[in-house]
Amino acid sequence: MRIVETNFLGQIVTNYFDASFDVIKNLYPTEKIIIITEKEIFLLHKKKFDDLKILLIEGKEKNKSQDTINYIIQNLLELNIDKSWLIVGVGGGVVTDMVGYVACIFKRGINLGLVPTTILAMTDAAVGGKNGINVGNYKNMIGTTYRPLFILYDYSFLDTLPKKEWVNGFAEIIKHACIKDEGMFNELEKNNIDHYINNKSASSKLIEQNVAIKTAVVVADEFEKADRFQLNFGHTFGHALEKLYNLPHGFAVSIGMVIATKISNQINNLESNAVEKIKKLLTQYELPVSHKMDNTEVLELLVKDKKRAGDSINFVLLNKIGNGTVKQLSFQTITSLVEHI
Repeated sequence: MRIVETNFLGQIVTNYFDASFDVIKNLYPTEKIIIITEKEIFLLHKKKFDDLKILLIEGKEKNKSQDTINYIIQNLLELNIDKSWLIVGVGGGVVTDMVGYVACIFKRGINLGLVPTTILAMTDAAVGGKNGINVGNYKNMIGTTYRPLFILYDYSFLDTLPKKEWVNGFAEIIKHACIKDEGMFNELEKNNIDHYINNKSASSKLIEQNVAIKTAVVVADEFEKADRFQLNFGHTFGHALEKLYNLPHGFAVSIGMVIATKISNQINNLESNAVEKIKKLLTQYELPVSHKMDNTEVLELLVKDKKRAGDSINFVLLNKIGNGTVKQLSFQTITSLVEHI
């Protein structure tokens, strides 16, 4: 077991060889721990949850709603849980988002720990303190920023992760490479998704690289006033596509990154060769690079995006691979560019 201290996240616990939750029990009294997780994860990894109180929820995107939050809170009240307890979210990004939100608002704040179980959650969703829920077709419209006491990385959860979920998560890894790390981009070009699925050493190293990238950004700009905006690369269009066409998050972000690179080429002088390299890498990792869409419907959702500022939106572009930037683009400009693309 390896514990990494950070000045933002408290503790990041890398628990590669010990596949139990003993580390959590060592950090907190067992009788005051409640685990919130998905039924599928619980059934696949029952032994991990021995002697712990468990609350099962549905971890699908459609369940990321106020109804689920109310269900969780009602159960916490019935169990007489107070502020001295530790609530631990175990699951993918939907679970970590919802549990983080509950921890922030329940009795005005309760101790929080996270155990991400997917590539997407390990490299992005569980890191950085953001949490929240959707409202209809609008992604993450309600939420808070709330720090967990720890994030536990137990890589044995990846042994049961379907390949589609590996692919889904690699969109966020490629995003980090595009905006912050050309060297990681070059390394990804040398491999493919099967290499990381079958090589635990390589995948754990890559995950830790991505956690380091995101943590550095968050530490410098916790409340998204400047550089943290770059983490939205591909997400502006991605969130709209995800909700309209019921796409997995990573698949939608992949398409969103392609749109963003083409816009970067049009107005930010990103080289055409870089656009093609990014498309090729996404395809190499079995991610989609296009989708038929209704421009009007997509643009209507963009108007409701959290990053909107008046008649414009903070949009993430690339100067080059490994170097992102944020520019305010008017909706009129975006509409024109999308029609052209």
